[in-house]
Amino acid sequence: MKITDISELEKIAKNIRIKIIEQIYRGQSGHPGGALSCADILTVLYFQQMNINPKMPTSEARDRFILSKGHASAALYATLALRGYFEEKELEGFRNINSILQGHPDMKHIPGVDMTTGSLGQGLSVANGIALSSKLNKNGNRVYCLLGDGEIEEGQVWEAAMSSAHYKLDNLCVIVDNNNLQIDGTIEQVMNSRPIDKKFESFGFNVINIDGHNIEEIIDSFEKAKMVKGKPTAIIAKTIKGKGVSFMENQVGWHGKAPNEEQYNQAIQELSK
Repeated sequence: MKITDISELEKIAKNIRIKIIEQIYRGQSGHPGGALSCADILTVLYFQQMNINPKMPTSEARDRFILSKGHASAALYATLALRGYFEEKELEGFRNINSILQGHPDMKHIPGVDMTTGSLGQGLSVANGIALSSKLNKNGNRVYCLLGDGEIEEGQVWEAAMSSAHYKLDNLCVIVDNNNLQIDGTIEQVMNSRPIDKKFESFGFNVINIDGHNIEEIIDSFEKAKMVKGKPTAIIAKTIKGKGVSFMENQVGWHGKAPNEEQYNQAIQELSK
């Protein structure tokens, strides 16, 4: 499946956002802000870019995706369900003790999840290993790793970034969900990591800056990354935390909080327009 119609991809992204809110409301637990901010990126990856087959979720030929910011799991689960990896009904059990869909992605129990994540800062290290293995074995896989802009305050990210460039992992694409907010405030207040693009450049990455909610820009950035040889690519995607829900947008308080019934109804109404 490779959807090229921009309006159709935008509809899918909106549906992912609706399902994010539904999951978190039902479970009364989760992280809506950072899940909503990365919905457009996941839409393009799973419905337009990646070489994947939901009927063969463990195929060696598949491209890999690692949600390093694992607390945004509601976005990944919604995407996987809509892409056909499991029944959408599974989303109703989000964060339920008897569900496969726990708070963080689990590769042992969820079809389509390539790496168990949750402890921040570890995803890029794993992505490096998968990308290096693919190159050594000449498998031709591409590896995508989504990081949070708060997450990159972790030192392990930069150790991994050195390795990405050192091993010339041109089959690796890092995406930074740059929504500028983390659990305790703005990234400038907590631990200023700016300029993010210049930092990745200094570590040897090809860097592309985009609007992380513009489907055309997202597609174009991934296509450009495929053409780069001899170095990994980092796409710095400027996003809005809580994108699509007026009272959640750019509000740090919605990093990890479930809506009440009134807020849920308003959010669904806004996203359904």
